[in-house]
Amino acid sequence: MRLPLTALLGLLPALASAQSVSMSGSLGDKALLVIDGQPRTVAAGATVAGVKVIRVTGSETVVEVGGKRQTLLLGGAQVNLGGAASAGSGTEIRLAAGPGGHFVTGGSINGRAVRFLVDTGATNIAMSEAVARSIGLDYTKGERGLTNTANGQVVAHRVSLREVRVGDVVIYNVAATVVPAPMEMVLLGNSFLTRFQMRRDADVMVLEKRY
Repeated sequence: MRLPLTALLGLLPALASAQSVSMSGSLGDKALLVIDGQPRTVAAGATVAGVKVIRVTGSETVVEVGGKRQTLLLGGAQVNLGGAASAGSGTEIRLAAGPGGHFVTGGSINGRAVRFLVDTGATNIAMSEAVARSIGLDYTKGERGLTNTANGQVVAHRVSLREVRVGDVVIYNVAATVVPAPMEMVLLGNSFLTRFQMRRDADVMVLEKRY
């Protein structure tokens, strides 16, 4: 039996509700979303894979699926379009290259949203003291030492981050270094990256979780 077109259209919201989406950034009125693990750039008013972008700000995007609206926070957990946040049980991260070939993404440290810049040359995750304070990280209790920067050696603190999330993937107990120098973003270094098998697919970096 063939279903009428109206019945088929009525099935679309149910099909779309099986998807998941998160916000990794924004460019003006365009949202940088990860839809079912695929990075997509979607302008306000446009619809991709059943996800319609209603409004974009610097830190959140309002999307609509099947007549229901969800607010996505920058670097927040992936949200099933039925409404529930993911448990962070994912095993793969896909990052699209930005200007200059850099890989930048939203994420969170100990549940607080940050912006990450992938840096394969950094031993640990690295952040400024200002960022550490903004996310409530008491770095002064960490191990004190010296680290080399472009301006010479500076006093730094080594700490362990309870959890680091990118999209639907969560890594626990990750080493990080906090430095006094100003840094616009948090460097996503090898203390995080070595937990993954890394490969390039054209302009997309794919990180597959090892453990």
